[in-house]
Amino acid sequence: MIKQTIFLMATLAFTASSNAQKQPSLKQGKWYAEFITKEANIPFVFEVSNSGKETVLTLTNGVERVPLQGITYKGDSIFIPIQDYDAQLSGVLHGDTIDGTFRRLFATNDPGVSFRATRTATPRFISIGKPIANLDGKWDVDFVSEKGESKNVGIFSQQGSKLTGSILTNSGDLRFLEGVLDESGFRLSAFAGLSPYLIQGQFIDENHFEAAFITSRGKQLIKGTRNKDAALSDPYSLTQLRDGYTNLNFSLPNLENKLVSLSDAKYKNKVVVVSILGSWCPNCLDEMSYLAPWYKENKERGVEIVGLAFERKNDPEYVRKVLSNLVKKHGPTYDILFAGKIGDDKKVLPEIDGLKSYPTTIFIDKKGNVRKIHTGFNGPATGLFYEEFKTEFNKLIDELLKEE
Repeated sequence: MIKQTIFLMATLAFTASSNAQKQPSLKQGKWYAEFITKEANIPFVFEVSNSGKETVLTLTNGVERVPLQGITYKGDSIFIPIQDYDAQLSGVLHGDTIDGTFRRLFATNDPGVSFRATRTATPRFISIGKPIANLDGKWDVDFVSEKGESKNVGIFSQQGSKLTGSILTNSGDLRFLEGVLDESGFRLSAFAGLSPYLIQGQFIDENHFEAAFITSRGKQLIKGTRNKDAALSDPYSLTQLRDGYTNLNFSLPNLENKLVSLSDAKYKNKVVVVSILGSWCPNCLDEMSYLAPWYKENKERGVEIVGLAFERKNDPEYVRKVLSNLVKKHGPTYDILFAGKIGDDKKVLPEIDGLKSYPTTIFIDKKGNVRKIHTGFNGPATGLFYEEFKTEFNKLIDELLKEE
């Protein structure tokens, strides 16, 4: 009996060891992947590395790096959380391939977007022949729809056949686009965790192009005209206070469920920056990546920042999860308040004559008066436009701090 027991234990131990050996693992190295959409396959690339005991998958778009952690396995399935956007890449892992689906977890019954990934150093795009034109520089870019055309700005950098750049709108930019320009035209794509983009374009002549802007939702025509002076509308002119209002009057809970308002002692007689944001908003995260370290360096000068987060759901558990993830990853040491669901801004901020964009940044002087409102945010992918914003931001803060 004792021998049988020992044999059984040995058998179970061997089986457990064999199962452990069969546990799938994402292999290190470069990977090439494509989202499968109705209009076209949208390429993206990532790199896998082992950081200590943890495997990290890093999405790559030009110089942008987006690390994804917390990868788990179940049988031959892999689950890759994208915490910033409450989304997930999941699929079946077979050695050097993944057949999977990208889903937005916040959306009920989201069918997702299929993708296939292969461990290979294949680039995002393979160029064919020599470039037939030059995309380098600034462009007026129009998104064409049934409602007409919307004016935007394209800013691109070309080195040989390699392309990088972004498209700026009055709400924000399309982040870091990467691609190629060759004898067949140009192609750019990006995926940083929220929505995949693909732009496929042809030149009409050296100063004009037409292209298809493709996402998982469909396709839209865009037109480009070279313009070295291309610029957006003045971001300080798009959002205004309603007549009769000079300040903001809100009282909202922070992550500890304590009510915070601008009448609190912490904010009195200080310059205050109110950042209207959402944890789901890529340009808001870009702004926070700038504001968080800036605040640490400047808070002793008599300036405060407070973030008002409008989220997809009103559920307390969901809000706590997404905002805690936001604070953990981006490290703001200023107050982040829950302001309600997207669209609740008219109730929470009745003083503002219609919120035009996430993010929106409000500058308040030492007396509590709103002095300027900045609509949208164009981040590091926009180069000179980002540098101009930082210069204007610091100049405005300096002017407000000098006032009695």
